[in-house]
Amino acid sequence: MIKEILEKTGALMEGHFILSSGKHSSRYVQCARLFEFPEYGDIVGEELAKLLRKYDVETVVGPAMGGVILSYVVARYLKARSLFAERENGVMKLRRGFFVRPGEKAAVVEDVVTTGGSVKEVIELLKEYGANVVCVGSIIDRSGGKVDFGVPFESLLKLDLPVYDPEDCPLCKQGIPAEKPGSRGLK
Repeated sequence: MIKEILEKTGALMEGHFILSSGKHSSRYVQCARLFEFPEYGDIVGEELAKLLRKYDVETVVGPAMGGVILSYVVARYLKARSLFAERENGVMKLRRGFFVRPGEKAAVVEDVVTTGGSVKEVIELLKEYGANVVCVGSIIDRSGGKVDFGVPFESLLKLDLPVYDPEDCPLCKQGIPAEKPGSRGLK
């Protein structure tokens, strides 16, 4: 069902992409396209909430941008608070008056996990506040099982999409121009 939603909304794209991690791929998942349609956002959020419910989450936190809407929808179905972390001078922060209490059970959610970099930053941020990060959830896991957050990781869909280091990218070697649709802007 999730893959069909991604295809129907145009969220599953083909081309030459530079991922937020700096790696390259011939496939990209732009979940913002999925969230153009609130009915699909609700389906995805509810399904992810079902997977995370067993962790007794009090607060759901998503990294901006990919986790902002997702954290809200998942939190709604979990009857939890929803926060998002965003970069300030390249560092993930809780801003806008957001806070977590020491011991608060938090879930970190992200639309797509490839290397898990943003999620790991949010986990560290929450630990600095004393939160108890109990799980991570994503719509799509494209990590190939290579990411370890130190807490359970639940995803709605595992996609084995090609990922290349820039120096080994066959698309670059073919001279195909790359798009950079991600939001981190670090690489």
